[in-house]
Amino acid sequence: MVELSELNMNQKTHSKSFSTLAIDAKNNPTSFAVLYNHYIQPVYRYLRSRVQTTQEAEDLTSQTFMTAYERMHAYQERGYFSAWVFRIARSKLIDHYRGSKPFISLDMIENTATMGDTLGQVVHQDEMQILKQIIHDLDEEQRDLIQLRYVANLSFAEIAQILGKREAAVKKSLYRLLAGIKSRME
Repeated sequence: MVELSELNMNQKTHSKSFSTLAIDAKNNPTSFAVLYNHYIQPVYRYLRSRVQTTQEAEDLTSQTFMTAYERMHAYQERGYFSAWVFRIARSKLIDHYRGSKPFISLDMIENTATMGDTLGQVVHQDEMQILKQIIHDLDEEQRDLIQLRYVANLSFAEIAQILGKREAAVKKSLYRLLAGIKSRME
């Protein structure tokens, strides 16, 4: 069994180590519990930013991890475990949207402490309302990109796997999106 203390905390190695832990979790519920404890908050924050109520977010988060647990036998180490879990979360979100209008909580972006890099430099408290409107006007894919990066705090490589795109394309899209947001705020 892989122990959490053995995991290297370097971002890339860290994510790959969690993929190794996921392989172990196929036969070891304790390993799945470590994965659950590590990913529960990022998945919840991502889902909470997309639905209207905390209850919906909790339900979707629960469904995400139930599905992940049930499908652990099918997990293959072809990439980041986080990408696999977030694909499940997105799938649950899409199923949820089928009966209702999609919702984005812009307050989650305002309250997220992980907005430290480029987007965080653009945002100032007095401009938050403008930013909320700009983000509200983005298309679904653009909002998803912002939320995966700044609400779920995923790496570009993880986002690329979730979206089925190359990492360079994700970076370019995000940087263009941020530049567009910045120019609209000026």
